[in-house]
Amino acid sequence: MERPPMHGDWSLYVITDAAVIGDRPLLHVVEAALRGGAGVLQYREKKKPTRRMVEEAAALAALCRRHRAVFIVNDRIDVALAVEADGVHLGQDDMPVDAARRLLGPRRLIGVTVHNLKEIEEAQRGGVDYISLAPVFATPTKPDHQTPMGVDGLKRLMEAVRCPAVAIGGINAQNIADVIRTGVDGVCVVSAVLGQDDPEEAARSLRRLMDEARRSRLSNRP
Repeated sequence: MERPPMHGDWSLYVITDAAVIGDRPLLHVVEAALRGGAGVLQYREKKKPTRRMVEEAAALAALCRRHRAVFIVNDRIDVALAVEADGVHLGQDDMPVDAARRLLGPRRLIGVTVHNLKEIEEAQRGGVDYISLAPVFATPTKPDHQTPMGVDGLKRLMEAVRCPAVAIGGINAQNIADVIRTGVDGVCVVSAVLGQDDPEEAARSLRRLMDEARRSRLSNRP
């Protein structure tokens, strides 16, 4: 079945991480990534007070609007609604999709992280807007992740995917081409962009590698 297209540019999906950004200004680092070609930004924050999260998310939402990027909030539906984010991203232990949809309404996006065929099918039946296939490779930014599936595992899972899909987990300049060739719509990264000294150039470099991999994949189609 032909998968529906993404609205916007989902090739490079950047996720914030306070530990990776360190003492650099959050907005400065994120704007550099957006200038470099990030089309989606997810605000992921687990430890800060809600008031501070709303302040940061509001500033990031405004930044994304200026750069015409999609703004997603991880887990916190209340924060997403407060700042009029484009949507939320949920994990397997977060609020069920149907409950999230009742709160968010039909226009906001809902993404879900999935790890196997069962979770893919459940997410698609639930009417998610996109899924995040995780983890492709091991990653230090989420040390409690499940066993990495590798590129071959990602290929197998993509055969069951009927909605837009991005891949996440340890993706960097060395392996991004192999990931893109599996047919995913985009990749989610943290350290590969926000952990670099020059996030703008890091994002731009990843975009070049993805574009080359897509051209290669299309040229090799039978």
